Amino acid sequence: MGRTGAALLLIASVLLPAGTAFAATPKKGAVPTLLFPVAGAVTYQDDFGQPRGDGPPHQGNDLLGVKKTPVIAVEGGTVKFWTTSATAGCMLYLYGDSGTMYEYIHLNNDKTMKNDNKGKCVAGTAYAPGLKDGAHVSAGQQVGFLGDSGDANGIHPHLHFEVHPNGKDAVDPYQYLQAATHLLFYAKLGTPFTLALTGTVVSTTDTTLKLQLTTLQGFPMKLSLKGLTQTLTLNVPATATVLPATSARLLAAYDGETVTVWTQPALTTTKAMIGADGALTAALVQLGA
Repeated sequence: MGRTGAALLLIASVLLPAGTAFAATPKKGAVPTLLFPVAGAVTYQDDFGQPRGDGPPHQGNDLLGVKKTPVIAVEGGTVKFWTTSATAGCMLYLYGDSGTMYEYIHLNNDKTMKNDNKGKCVAGTAYAPGLKDGAHVSAGQQVGFLGDSGDANGIHPHLHFEVHPNGKDAVDPYQYLQAATHLLFYAKLGTPFTLALTGTVVSTTDTTLKLQLTTLQGFPMKLSLKGLTQTLTLNVPATATVLPATSARLLAAYDGETVTVWTQPALTTTKAMIGADGALTAALVQLGA
């Protein structure tokens, strides 16, 4: 199941517009709009149903990335560890609140970034630190680390991801992955963060700024991303500093004007990580920067 991959980035390789949020849980049994399961750069194709030696055809899609990239819950649900499969390696089931079951296969079993196979299928190595078998997790919460355990050993790290509506037979995940909402950045839910954003003005009101994003820096994650294209709408409260400090400067900003924004320190939420409209609040806006 292995291929070659890209250097680690804590952002997905293809981003939907940041204002796009995952849908509310639909009626029981229907697959909801998902969060993308890997919080990092991946490559993948629609390889569902492809032959796999003498075994059954491929039951999922392989998302090729960098070892130990966080993998997240695509929706809220209950997790179950599976630690004894020679082929799947370290594996996790997510029983989604919608009734859909998801399989995360070939999670990490290496202590180092090399293929040492010295780790076990335990929290902190294969699964997220502190995660317990049977726990209920929120959408966007880390559940594990991408790896190459099982029969992917030594080939290339990737997440084999399966979708089982109503907990029954696997269906092709590709359409759900293509429609999934990607994270703008990744941090552990509930931890403090601030962002430095640069881009150009799209529009403003006296309390909001819509910008076309080009670069992002995240603290304390030490995250630095370039070449971004999504659009964000941020709150600009009366307490925010807007420079140059002239009367009605925010309202006077023009389409295409360069802008740098520092966000207020906040605790990480799923809405913040996907850059949902109004989820980020500006502390400083530097126009014409």
